[in-house]
Amino acid sequence: MSISYKTLPSLLYQEVELNPVSDPKIILFNSDLAHDLGLTEDKEFYTKILSGNDTYFEPTPIAQAYSGHQFGFYNTLGDGRAMLLAELQNKNGHLKDLQLKGSGLTPYSRRGDGRATLSAMLREYLFSEAMTALNIPSTRSLAVVSTGEPVYREKAHLGGVLTRIADSHIRVGTFEFVRNNGTLADIKALADYTINRHYPNLKANENLYLTFLEAVIDRQIDLLINWYRVGFVHGVMNTDNMSIAGETIDYGPCAFLNVFSQDAVFSSIDENGRYSFGNQSHIGLWNLTRFAETLLPLFHENTEEAVKLATAVLEKYRSKYDTKWQVMFSKKLGLSETTPLAFLNELKDFMQTHEADYTLTFIKLSNPELVHDPVYDHEDFIIWHKKWQSLRPDLETMRSVNPLYIPRNKTLETVLHEASSTLNLESFNDFLVILKNPYDYSNIKQAYVLAPLNYDKTYLTYCNT
Repeated sequence: MSISYKTLPSLLYQEVELNPVSDPKIILFNSDLAHDLGLTEDKEFYTKILSGNDTYFEPTPIAQAYSGHQFGFYNTLGDGRAMLLAELQNKNGHLKDLQLKGSGLTPYSRRGDGRATLSAMLREYLFSEAMTALNIPSTRSLAVVSTGEPVYREKAHLGGVLTRIADSHIRVGTFEFVRNNGTLADIKALADYTINRHYPNLKANENLYLTFLEAVIDRQIDLLINWYRVGFVHGVMNTDNMSIAGETIDYGPCAFLNVFSQDAVFSSIDENGRYSFGNQSHIGLWNLTRFAETLLPLFHENTEEAVKLATAVLEKYRSKYDTKWQVMFSKKLGLSETTPLAFLNELKDFMQTHEADYTLTFIKLSNPELVHDPVYDHEDFIIWHKKWQSLRPDLETMRSVNPLYIPRNKTLETVLHEASSTLNLESFNDFLVILKNPYDYSNIKQAYVLAPLNYDKTYLTYCNT
């Protein structure tokens, strides 16, 4: 059960000591995920381990070092409130990180306390499982532990620890850290390890590292397209939150759109809209450019030639993204992949202008009897709708990609408040069951489909650190 990450240069991690909590209780346990990882469902056995009170998999857990461009500014960071307990193989033989989040101080904690609120950890559990059910690559959640101790933010909250499962926790910011603090040999070691772990099929390519960059770009584009498909706003797309494995990672200031808006921002600290819904694809390219910069010495020994090679790969990003967006949005409408962009943009412009609900608009098209909103009586929509019907859309295709259920913000906050303040998870678990079946049109729960009017206009989320 040794941690393969420890074979990397020592500047990339530090071994950490456990930070025990007083009264740990597992309040959520993901039995399906445990089964996939070959773990027992003995919650009592895992209570000490998944709270950070005891170790079982590896005598010396580690905290990983990384940096990040946060809102465009470079910072040295690292796992300030997380520790990597183990790497486990799932049933398909894929290596998975088992990490505790909120488990206490590490050498990278800076001025933080290393802890997390129970509400924030429940939130990440719910979001990560919802995203997985939506068929979007994501970290997963194995368990949430209530620590029995207070965590102080703007007031006292109950503390919690999340067990996060990921393909790995290697980020763009990991490469930035090594580029700024290590040697060329260190950069090569990290790149080789990452390729072996996540992109082993690339190893036969002549310019391995340039092909690696292109493969990471392709995965990130696919991930972003999926976010746009369901109306997900990540909220904090710093380079330390971009996984090289292509998974959605870190569910802090995130939310799903109700009213469609390219300018939608739900993060309390994103005052200038850097990470708004419509800006995510641009930030994706910005982050990937930072990634490419870390690999330049591996592309070519001549810096000018290395920049030319990297630029040629990065310049393909926009055309790739635009093509995949057109395919995705056409599929949401049950139409051919070659549906003209002008027609697709007509609907997008209608939703933006008339503040239509993003998810409900596509439900209205495939199941009109479920949605009764006067916005769809507008002449602009009626005219567009007639043209759409004339194209004979495939309604079954639409239902396979357009979710009936998303984590609606008001419902989310209601169940999180009840669960984290009283430890009564009945409503939380009911919501979780719904979110695990987002495309189930056979037994419709209308209360979870509709969005509360105007709720998002004042809705904000927080990073919890």
